[in-house]
Amino acid sequence: MTAEIAPQKQMRLRYAGTCRLCGLELAARTLAVYERASQTVRCVDCSEDTTAEPPVVDPGAPGASARREYQRRRAKDEQAIRDRHPRTARLRLALGSERRSTKSWATGATGEEQLGAALERKASNRLRVLHDRRIPGSRANIDHIVVTPAGVWVIDPKRYVDQRPVRRVEGGVVRPRTERLFVGGRNRTPLVEGVEKQLGVLREIVGSDVPLRGVLCFIEASWPVFGGDFRIREIDVVWPRRLHAILDEEGPLVESRIEQLYQQLGLALPPA
Repeated sequence: MTAEIAPQKQMRLRYAGTCRLCGLELAARTLAVYERASQTVRCVDCSEDTTAEPPVVDPGAPGASARREYQRRRAKDEQAIRDRHPRTARLRLALGSERRSTKSWATGATGEEQLGAALERKASNRLRVLHDRRIPGSRANIDHIVVTPAGVWVIDPKRYVDQRPVRRVEGGVVRPRTERLFVGGRNRTPLVEGVEKQLGVLREIVGSDVPLRGVLCFIEASWPVFGGDFRIREIDVVWPRRLHAILDEEGPLVESRIEQLYQQLGLALPPA
């Protein structure tokens, strides 16, 4: 009795090919699905049923988790004052100011909301946007993910009013070369490291063939009249208008691939 041959099988390609569904170029050794009848290949993530409706992706709300954390901390601070000073709590709350650690969450949420609204106005079939995505197994989140022809972008907005971001380079001859980010004279290099970690999360999801870009976007910062943006450790440091300009860059991703990546990332990283 002759064994039945499966109509398709998952395999690593011996030669480069093109996905028959989304048009993505598949390099040799890429894991793909080989379809025997048509002798074609398709991406592992591409559905064989082209008539099926794509899953609904929740794009998320800009700054939602930061705003919730601010409200939680504010309520906790106010309750602590009521417990310690029951007779004068109302007056203390009216005249007092919020703790800096609590207020910083409101500042961050406002920055995310402002940038998120601007990205939504720019959104199209060639620019898909996800906001406030939770990283599974972690308390961290990614503020904005944007998919364009140039690739997938991690965008981390920061609101440092009237403070100037600068890059400081040290070493390079005798000592190892180091790059550090300073904002308003204070070392903020951990912000760069945070974006690098987020890019690592996305790389695990989209694979090695998708261009990834990381951006720190400083809102209401102090910038020189001409120029001022720079790149540090492959992370772009820009202001909002400059961000919009670089998001318009062309690249290798066609609209169908942009939509596929949007769906893939939106389902893998749920709203925070």
